[in-house]
Amino acid sequence: MTTDDSNVTNGTPVRPQKTKMPTTPLRSVTPAIDIYIKLAQYPILCDQIRMRMREELFRRGIITQAEFEREVKEKAIESQRREGLYDPFSQEDAHIWQKRKERIRDFHTDAYFADNLGSALLDQIIQEVLSNQPAPTDSVELTFNPEIAPWELLFRQGEIYEAMPPPEQEKVKHHLEEIKVVLIKRMISDQLPFIAVAKRMFDIADLRRIYRRRIGTGKIGGKAAGMVLAWKILQQSAPEIGPDISQWVDIPDSYFIGSEVIYDFRLMNRLDYLMNQKYRPLDEIREQYPSIVEAHLRGNFPEDIVEQLREVLRQVGKNPLIVRSSSLLEDNFGFSFAGKYSSYFCPNQGTEEENLEALLMAIKKVYASSLNPDAILYRQHHGLIDYDERMAILLQKLKGEQYGRYFFPTIAGVGFSQNPFRWHPKIRREEGFLRMVWGIGTRAVDRVDNDYPRMVSLSHPQLRPETSAKAIRQYSQWYIDLIDLEENTFKTLPVDEVLDENYPYLRYIASIDKGDYLQEIFSTASLEPGDRFVLTFDYLLKDHKFVKLMRTALMRLEREYKTPVDTEFTVEIIPNYPYPDYKLNLLQCRPLSQRSESGPVEIPRDIPAEDVLFTAKELIPDGQVDDIRYVIFVDPEKYGEIPEQSIKLELGRVIGRLNKALENEVFIIMGPGRWGSANLELGVRVTYADIFNTKILVELGLEKDGRVPELSYGTHFFQDLVESGIYSLAIQLGQPGNSLNWAFFRESPNMLAKFSPGDAHLGEYLRVIDIASVTNNRRLRVLMDGTHDEAVGYLVTGNWSLDEEQGTISMF
Repeated sequence: MTTDDSNVTNGTPVRPQKTKMPTTPLRSVTPAIDIYIKLAQYPILCDQIRMRMREELFRRGIITQAEFEREVKEKAIESQRREGLYDPFSQEDAHIWQKRKERIRDFHTDAYFADNLGSALLDQIIQEVLSNQPAPTDSVELTFNPEIAPWELLFRQGEIYEAMPPPEQEKVKHHLEEIKVVLIKRMISDQLPFIAVAKRMFDIADLRRIYRRRIGTGKIGGKAAGMVLAWKILQQSAPEIGPDISQWVDIPDSYFIGSEVIYDFRLMNRLDYLMNQKYRPLDEIREQYPSIVEAHLRGNFPEDIVEQLREVLRQVGKNPLIVRSSSLLEDNFGFSFAGKYSSYFCPNQGTEEENLEALLMAIKKVYASSLNPDAILYRQHHGLIDYDERMAILLQKLKGEQYGRYFFPTIAGVGFSQNPFRWHPKIRREEGFLRMVWGIGTRAVDRVDNDYPRMVSLSHPQLRPETSAKAIRQYSQWYIDLIDLEENTFKTLPVDEVLDENYPYLRYIASIDKGDYLQEIFSTASLEPGDRFVLTFDYLLKDHKFVKLMRTALMRLEREYKTPVDTEFTVEIIPNYPYPDYKLNLLQCRPLSQRSESGPVEIPRDIPAEDVLFTAKELIPDGQVDDIRYVIFVDPEKYGEIPEQSIKLELGRVIGRLNKALENEVFIIMGPGRWGSANLELGVRVTYADIFNTKILVELGLEKDGRVPELSYGTHFFQDLVESGIYSLAIQLGQPGNSLNWAFFRESPNMLAKFSPGDAHLGEYLRVIDIASVTNNRRLRVLMDGTHDEAVGYLVTGNWSLDEEQGTISMF
């Protein structure tokens, strides 16, 4: 900054001389430099000090505020020219221009003050600002604005209020509530339903613990927020809320990467241009996503973040980690984003540098997943596309124990406070539902191949959907997900390769397969060589202590959230005499999406047999869909005969194109086995993006090698269907009460070429049936009676015109 060093003459203020940029040589003035150096000792307070300096300049009439700002703007423009910007409106962003003006304003303030008022007055201003610094007080009145107060001031003031005797605390409870709300909004969530619960549950010590575990700046995200809130709810103890389970509930040792770090990462690696990716057409988003992932993987992190992560690894030692997404919208009230973003396991068994590199790579992959096509489409479909979705990261020590070379939890799964299925009239929905597995819980929340988690109704935990020993054996868990410590990797292995008679918790989770029956293990001493085990979890589900813990936790969370919830959990079995104890570890908790219920569905008993297109029995939801004109039908038998995997893969893409082509129609999709399975042998590989316009997704179960594919209930895929108002219905072909009118679906004219001409060559496997054109303008109605566990799809007559495009849907 160039200034004039002459004295004040005849009472006329000395102004910094204007220079002719860029030809005039730069000069400096000692008083101005002295002020600059003095203010540099107050890096945070200097803004307040300079504001007071300007107030004195304006108050004493040395210069008006308007004239001062005019000179600042002129000098800012001159500085642009000096730096080679000759078209500043297009060459410089607005926020850079503001930063430029702020710096010029500071330099200009120093120069004016040095030439006209001097250092003595500056010292007075500095002392004045220092004396006005906010500080904690034990006064009843709050002497600072919490919204702009420093972190430590908020924590200390909150601690002072909480330490007051009850009569005094009553006088300041509104101030304490405000401080907690400010801390929650800054650090955890600004979602009002969440804040309403959290401010009642958290104390200042809880919030300080979260703050100390935060890496970088920003919020900790929805998944982390839901986990810590659920834990705090279950730590409450009072006679009116029921039994005290606080000592039997915990959460994993966790760290939180703040939601602002992804901005720093993308800015540092020139990836900020991706912010508008969400507005591109879906085809472009899909096409560009692989390159976006690669760009993230090549990126680097700020050094301070790397050092903090290095310290985290030192603290967790050799314990495996899971790196989980925790976006600001994730696990929100109404929108769970279940399975939309990625999580990755870090076995953490290498050298310090190898473990750090693996951790950084996992974080980059989670960041990239925020731009995956399914997540963006989900946001579009739910009206959230314009929200600034920032991705925080939840780092958790994996809960479990080492058994030989493997590491895994004894019990893991998902729990729902409301049971979405009734496979028996005795079942009470309000007492909850579990999907349990042995090992890491991925097999409970994801759609996995050739496997069946244990389904548990907590009102009647021993009442299984299956009844015979053969069915129980068939619908049991066959594989386990775990960490192989020796190979430093995540693995899926057959249960019988890991489970043997030496496993310490064998009798709690397994039964002996005796062929015609399954025998409970009363003592491992009674085991014989060659015994085969089936994972039944029968001991746990007979133990009132385990069932009560799970039921109490889910019902209490629902009561505090004031809405049904679903959780992910692990359970530790703690040996004790005469019966074991159990510790529930909450991994996440979120509000559970449910369909609104407006009344029961009653299936008529006089439907003409020739009008019935299909029937289903067992695990039926409650609901009704009317006016269905189109059916997308993938023939399950012909699908199994397809010789090439590429054709099976293409069928999923075709369904995605038909989903778009029929978006203004009422249609359902029917096909083999597990929709969305990664294993093409078990079902058509589709994602949420391929099926979100359908009204019902029907899974046609054909027995293969003695097994029928499992349904999607309780998985992330199932949650997608529920949130989108899509019913999931299974027809177990060959089982009592299940039927399909094969002739109708195979012999009706195929309209595939009309809606997707380029896919007509796949008509042998996939058919689009226009019900109106083959039934004299009738429609399909589907009634689902969950109370009596039965469903029917049948033809009905109405007043439709053949060119009518729209239908209606009645949701129950």
